[in-house]
Formats: sequence, C-alpha cells, structure tokens
Amino acid sequence: AGRGMVFGHDEREQTLNQLLVEMDGFDPTKGVVIMAATNTPEVLDPALLRAGRFDRQVVVDRPDVKGREDILRVHSQKAKLASNADLRTIASRTPGMVGADLANIINEAALLAARRGADQVEQRDLEEAIDRVMLGLEKKSRCMSPEEKQRVAYHESGHALVALSVEHADPVHRVSIIPRSIGALGHMLQLPTQERYLLTKPELEDRIAVMLGGRGAEDLVYAGVVSTGASDDLQRASELARQMVTQYGMSLQLGNLTYGAPMAQRFLSGPLADSARNYSERTAQQIDDEVRAL
Repeated sequence: AGRGMVFGHDEREQTLNQLLVEMDGFDPTKGVVIMAATNTPEVLDPALLRAGRFDRQVVVDRPDVKGREDILRVHSQKAKLASNADLRTIASRTPGMVGADLANIINEAALLAARRGADQVEQRDLEEAIDRVMLGLEKKSRCMSPEEKQRVAYHESGHALVALSVEHADPVHRVSIIPRSIGALGHMLQLPTQERYLLTKPELEDRIAVMLGGRGAEDLVYAGVVSTGASDDLQRASELARQMVTQYGMSLQLGNLTYGAPMAQRFLSGPLADSARNYSERTAQQIDDEVRAL
C-alpha cells in the first residue's frame, strides 16, 4: 500500500482506501490485532502508520553472528555434521546473510559431501558452500595464459600484503587465483574477528588501502603497466571515499556536513539507494578534490 504519487495505480489506491476503511471499522472492544509485513517500509502511505492503525513497527533486522550461529544449528539438524564442523566460524564468515542464505549454505554443503561420497558434512564442505553462495562456482576449466595467472597472483597477493601490513584490516583468511563464475579471476578473503557496527576514519582508510593493494602490486611489478583487473576494486574504493566525504563528515575541508539529500529509509540499514543533489557546483568540485585526495 504505497503512496499514489509513487505508483499512480487506481487499483492500488482503491485497495489502500478500502484497507483503511476496514481497519477503522473494527470494534476496538473485540481485541482485534492487525499484523502486516513488508520489505519496503519506506514507501508505505503515512496514513497506514498513524496511531490506531499500524502504529508499532518492529524491525526484523539481519541476524548478528550469534543469531547466524543459532540459525545454522537449526538448519544443520537435517544434516549429519562431522566433529570438525565449526558453525561459529561459519557464522563469522557470513556477515549480512539472513536465514534463507544460511539454509542454502547447509544445503549446498550437504550436496558437496554427498558428491564426494561422504556420510558427514565436514568443515571443508561448509567453507566451499559459502564460496559457492558468495563468489559463484569455481571455473577450473577456464584457460588462462601463464602470464595472466601470474598477474592475477601478484594482484591478489597485493591485497593480502596490504591487509597484513595495515593496522585496522580484518585478518587474511585465504588467497586464491581460481576463477569464479561471477567473473572474478581471483579473490582475497578476510575473516572479521567480530561484528562491527561503527567504523572509524583510520579503519575506513585502511579498507581503501586494501582495496587498492592489487592495483599497487601490479603497478610495482609491471613498472606501471596496469590491467583491467582492478575495476571493481577502484569502484568500491571510490564509493567508500565519496561516502566518507559526503555522508560521514570525514573531510577537514568540507567539515561536519552531509551533502546530497538521501531517500527516506527510516527502517533499512545499508548503502544509500539514491540521493538528490543539494549543493553548488563549487561544492561539487571540492567534493571531487577531497575524494581524490583520499
């Protein structure tokens, strides 16, 4: 039941109006409780959320590491786990995942164990299941030249070396140059030691440094002849630097202000879906300069 100005469908407006009439028509002495759920609370009509209608909102957020471990234990009851299967480690490796994702990991792990003829799901099956869900299938048959493999190895090693050398990076868990179906020619996986809800400026700067470590390694080893392999790293680093300047007030030149009016997301956490420009051309130039400086 969204706002008419967003959707503009007569049927939707009629449904919303009828729903409001029915909700107001209940006799309050009958103890009727109306419950509803949505994945897009930011587009709900304000009339639905006023007192007397859906006046209490309960946010069901993504589970933390303890919640993920409990969810994994529930879904793992249908699979026989080996003694070396550590669900705590699996929970720490799956930040941001919800119940359906975790159930899929247990299912994938059981399939992997069955394919190799095992009667128990081992830790390696769970680890590979996470990689399949997050990174895609391994493409060992992809024919890469030795020169390409070497460049990818230097690139991923660059990420790993920077992650090992900076102060605030998560520990390096694994480095691989096996291509994946999502298009990645390799990856460097870090394993967070704890759930994070706040990040400081030095921690964000170290994250950017790790993202740029692959391009840095290529630049050093190949004397400035770089490749297209860093495109995703550059995109993520640029976006993080821009958020530091425009959303987190981490620019000395621009001060403790935010730039760009974000779309209303009262209940949802995560990256901004979109923003409207509310600053001048001069400020836009300053933002670009500060992002480049970072």
